[in-house]
Amino acid sequence: MLADGMTERGHRVKIWSPGATFFNLPVRGPVKKWLGYVDQYMVFPSAVKRMMKECPEDTLYVFTDQAQGPWVRLVEKKRHVMHCHDFLAQFSALDLIPEFKTSWTGKKYQKFIRSGFHKAKNFISVSHKTSKDLVQLIGDKAKTSSVVYNGLDDSYKPLDRIKSRTILSNKIGVSLAEGYLMHIGGNQWYKNRMGVLEIYNAWRDLGNKLPLLLIGAEPSEELAKAINDSTYKGDIHTVSGLSDIYVRHAYAGASLFLFPSIAEGFGWPIAEAMASGSLVLTTGEAPLNEVAGDAGFFIPKRTIDNAERWAKDAAQVVDHILHLPAEEYDNAIAASLANVKRFDLTNALDQIENIYHEIT
Repeated sequence: MLADGMTERGHRVKIWSPGATFFNLPVRGPVKKWLGYVDQYMVFPSAVKRMMKECPEDTLYVFTDQAQGPWVRLVEKKRHVMHCHDFLAQFSALDLIPEFKTSWTGKKYQKFIRSGFHKAKNFISVSHKTSKDLVQLIGDKAKTSSVVYNGLDDSYKPLDRIKSRTILSNKIGVSLAEGYLMHIGGNQWYKNRMGVLEIYNAWRDLGNKLPLLLIGAEPSEELAKAINDSTYKGDIHTVSGLSDIYVRHAYAGASLFLFPSIAEGFGWPIAEAMASGSLVLTTGEAPLNEVAGDAGFFIPKRTIDNAERWAKDAAQVVDHILHLPAEEYDNAIAASLANVKRFDLTNALDQIENIYHEIT
């Protein structure tokens, strides 16, 4: 998206990335991962040095993720910029996230990455939260540091709710005519899929009855067991492998989108759901509340200390949202649609281009 956007604006764009020469050798097990590192941190830097000799002096070298930090030293004396998404792996490696522990080797790897992006001088973060986290990690070393929200393409838009539910029902073989609660995401610890299930169980205990769709990766062993142990397991559906068109129908048909993440770098699904005309319940901490803005409904972050009451309290908020008077419900959807106008893709690319021009 970034490369296409800059190309459309008349810039010559080349994408450099490591090959898989050693990784593709016929070996298995842990050794294969280390062979991938040989490709990334021994073979690729040599290739970059060769390719740089053919680049004009005013070339801007763009790192599309902070995890590419180890390569910054190759261009630290040239025009460069690093896009930053989230620093969850870094903070976990520094033992600053109690919900997730990083292994000894993982800590060493993240330190290696951190030592690289410490050398960068120009940064673009996807949220103010990410920008603040950057300062926490590198201090005031940045020459320039900007925030540009992710741009949302126009494929996410309100659709006829009844038709979307019918289309999705036919696709997955589940009756969704009355509506449903929905979450989308993988099994990463910060996505809090177990928390979604806990909220749903507590909400059903209040006497409500709508199904829950967990869209994304196949459930982990722990989550699958929790679903099977639920009193309401017959109404809990895990859906994997949906194409984009069906995901858009899922957003558009949802009665409520649940996104109680423990942490995020930005929170793409919040913007996608709102753009599709769905109400969103999410965690009331940055950057989630930064993305949801005044249009979101919020609950506290699930922690070890509040775990016992958290789901029950969140279920009350779910119940409140789903019983809003029709006019208030429609006004909330209108607020969601207005909120996501901040994440216009063309505007985001224009901002990034302007920043690129200013880098010396």
